[in-house]
Amino acid sequence: MSAGNNGLGTVAIFGAGVMGETLLSGLLRAGRSAERLVITERRPERVEELHDRYPGVRILDNIEAAEIADTLVFVVKPQDMGALLTEIAEHVRPGNLVVSLAAGITTAFLESHLPEGSSVVRVMPNTPALVDQGMAALSSGKHCSPEHLSEAMELLESCGRAIEVPEHYQDAVTAISGSGPAYVFYVVEAMIEAGVVLGLPRATATDLVVQTLFGAATMIKETGQHPTVLREQVTSPGGTTAAALRRLDDHKVRAAFITAMEAAAARSAELSGQ
Repeated sequence: MSAGNNGLGTVAIFGAGVMGETLLSGLLRAGRSAERLVITERRPERVEELHDRYPGVRILDNIEAAEIADTLVFVVKPQDMGALLTEIAEHVRPGNLVVSLAAGITTAFLESHLPEGSSVVRVMPNTPALVDQGMAALSSGKHCSPEHLSEAMELLESCGRAIEVPEHYQDAVTAISGSGPAYVFYVVEAMIEAGVVLGLPRATATDLVVQTLFGAATMIKETGQHPTVLREQVTSPGGTTAAALRRLDDHKVRAAFITAMEAAAARSAELSGQ
């Protein structure tokens, strides 16, 4: 995102939790002026912390933020969304862009609690946004213009990549990329523990696993080859990798991953229904 682009106008981020602060810091790193950024927080100790960390960024209450914002970004817990919408709905103006990062909250739900014709975008982000390597999937509501969708993409690209998907894909997106970092951390934990069991110092095992993971992911991204091709390149007939993969197949690890992600998608659908 270019420093001179003010298409988003004044951006108000509602919720100063981990993801809210991640988006704020990403926008600042991408060149957005602190004077055009607002974040909401009511706890005095957290307000003081944010003031110290982000000089120039205004920290306001929800109504104050809604009244001055051109782009409103909701980064609250799903169970808190209804109360937030009730509090600020009458302060949302025609032409505002509303972006929600709350899991399971549909564009229809947002639209039903906002003034008629409000421009809404639903986003499923993930935690690698903390290191500017996030993956966000965006779905526009029925009143969202292409220009507003483009502005929402720009917003999320401040801390990673962003793609547009039809909203009916959002449960699958949640299961794959939204929850995905946890699966990777789970596998990394297991590989490090295996290294320790095999006699390696934990720090050595961690270094080996983390760099191996980073290298493998980079190969997939940069070579453009299918993971199956890359896996076969490592797997010599009758070799060590073949022995390991056979055991993974014996324990139905591939099937377990698929059923786990199906469970995550089903839970996302349940949350949307609630």
